[in-house]
Amino acid sequence: MGPGQTSSIGICTLRRLKALSQNELIRNIAGLSGIQMTTLLVPLATIPYLTRVLGPSSWGLLAFAQAFGGYLMVIIEYGFSLSATREVARFRDDREKVREILSEVLGAKVFLAAVCLLAAMIALRWVPIFREHPALLWAALCWALCQGFTMLWYFQGTERISPFAKLDITTKILAAVGIFTFVHSSGDDWKVLALQAAAAFVSATVAMGIAYSETPFSLPRPSSAWKALRMGWTMFFFRSSVSLYTVGNAFILGLFAPTTIVGYYAAAEKLSRAAYALLNPINQAVYPRVVRLIHQAPLDAARLVKRTLVLIGIAGGCISMVLFVCAPWIVTIVFGKGYFPVVPVLEVLAFLPLLVGLNGVLGIQWMLPLGMDYSFNVIILTAGLLNMGLAILLAPGFAGPGMAWAVVSSELYVVIAMYFWLSRKRRDPFHFAPTTEEGRT
Repeated sequence: MGPGQTSSIGICTLRRLKALSQNELIRNIAGLSGIQMTTLLVPLATIPYLTRVLGPSSWGLLAFAQAFGGYLMVIIEYGFSLSATREVARFRDDREKVREILSEVLGAKVFLAAVCLLAAMIALRWVPIFREHPALLWAALCWALCQGFTMLWYFQGTERISPFAKLDITTKILAAVGIFTFVHSSGDDWKVLALQAAAAFVSATVAMGIAYSETPFSLPRPSSAWKALRMGWTMFFFRSSVSLYTVGNAFILGLFAPTTIVGYYAAAEKLSRAAYALLNPINQAVYPRVVRLIHQAPLDAARLVKRTLVLIGIAGGCISMVLFVCAPWIVTIVFGKGYFPVVPVLEVLAFLPLLVGLNGVLGIQWMLPLGMDYSFNVIILTAGLLNMGLAILLAPGFAGPGMAWAVVSSELYVVIAMYFWLSRKRRDPFHFAPTTEEGRT
């Protein structure tokens, strides 16, 4: 094949990409918005019920177990939502390559599930709360395993979110119905995680069936699992570092404070998390598009990231302002008068939607497609260590608000560090000039 033919193929590919991009992106944002709206609305429907039925202490126990399950989920998910999505997005037209990726990732997850089981057995022995409430531990383990086997990465990489979105929304709604049906007292806290685990299991099983109806099945082998673990290592490093200041804050606080205090903090964290989840569909839909554009049309990729950054900044700022100003009213309406100690925690965590949105665009949408994995991971790891240090320093004396300030400080550090590093390397999206290799089509 001559240079002229290669150039023509590149131009045709670029034209096809531009012609299809807008409609595909809109459909994917719509599908992911459905998932996130369900993720937002279902907790808003169940949390007021659970906080009143369980009470602050059992609600805190549930939050503690969920946080531990979140750590296990980080292990089994292993960053495949980024690394495997990136690989599927690159090779989605190569059916054989997609088959290999499916086999590699699922094989790796089976191995990681065994690691999670071992971690749960260790926690049962050494964590006093789990020794007193073993049902919560095993329910949290089941929830983490079922959530960890999600197939979102496959559908996101192929940019066909709609089938998965419908499935995920349906199972989450059924889990919420189950909570209202079967959870009636403080002793039913473990049932919440068990019901959510059952919903995630159904979603993962059906989604896996859809994936293998489109791609030939290949039995995972140890060598292919090892290949996936090597492929996803940098993203796992990122996810595990992020978990130090996002996933397990209620677990960390529970090591220093009574479960009632954990319950107050968890209530505020869930509200702020539900708020910034509104921004996730944009980030998740844009990521595979930027991965493709950075190799085909890097300037278009930079323009897309700039627009996303402005949009996320405006939307996140508005959400944060509403949370901060309306915190007393929101807490009273959602949790009831007995949860007024949640207000000062929520006023601090109100900054998270803006900060999380910005660092998601700068890091996931831009640094990773540019191949700046090492710098990205260093920033995230130092942020996690900063959060742990501040938590140990602030949580014993200031309880929930202290933990909240540790989290917000870590997120602010991430935003500043990412933009400083990108500017220093002259790679920030507002002043981006592609290199010779990135400019090739």
